[in-house]
Amino acid sequence: MVLPTVHDNVKISSIMDDCEIPQHVAIIMDGNSRWAAARGLPRIAGHRAGAQAVKRSIEFAIEKKIRWLTLYAFSSENWQRTPEEVSDLTGLLKFYLKSEVKKLHKQNIRIRIIGDITRFDQNLQNDLHAVEYLTKNNDALVLTLALSYGGRGEVIQAVKRICQDRVDKLLDSRDITEDLFASYLFTADIPDPDLILRTSGESRLSNFLLWQAAYAELIFIDTLWPDFDKKDFDRVIDIYIRRERRFGARPGLEDSE
Repeated sequence: MVLPTVHDNVKISSIMDDCEIPQHVAIIMDGNSRWAAARGLPRIAGHRAGAQAVKRSIEFAIEKKIRWLTLYAFSSENWQRTPEEVSDLTGLLKFYLKSEVKKLHKQNIRIRIIGDITRFDQNLQNDLHAVEYLTKNNDALVLTLALSYGGRGEVIQAVKRICQDRVDKLLDSRDITEDLFASYLFTADIPDPDLILRTSGESRLSNFLLWQAAYAELIFIDTLWPDFDKKDFDRVIDIYIRRERRFGARPGLEDSE
């Protein structure tokens, strides 16, 4: 079967109404800087436009009854950017929290934060904790923001915590299973993503949800993140539901038994 892409000038099939859509979508939001450069604008303009794409994606997720939406908002590698760009990014995050959180709370959206937020200034850390506390009982959508996040760092911190629990005799090495290891990750209380999407034409995970991505469907599109809209999201979901998820099994295995 030839799968539709975001470049295909085809009508999205009504199959979306009848098939199971992904319950957990994770997005690597890439292309803000290139979007700005193509327009002769400063990078911060691209990040601001990207924030509008975040709003559209949240609205779409609610419309399609997606339960978990995880956004790669600030990677651990982003700290290597110039102090000016880091300041712009963190400043935009602070602005977004102040301007949007009340709206998200009214929409019954729970906000979770994953990553090493201790690298942010104390005021921003306090704001992030306050947002999580304010929205902790909401259940229309779980919006997880990966901030100062890196997949390898997440695995390392899980290993350190397991080692410490071994030292403290809280667990035995025989207790260590995949499920137990996953319980030490930042994402312990949410399911692994069904779909990981990356915009802007790059085809790599860039240290995002490395453990959790084991059986996720990976979709890469050329659209720059600030241009990402409902039509793009519709087509990505359509591609997803046309795929056959086997989780390591052969197709038709149950029918042959």
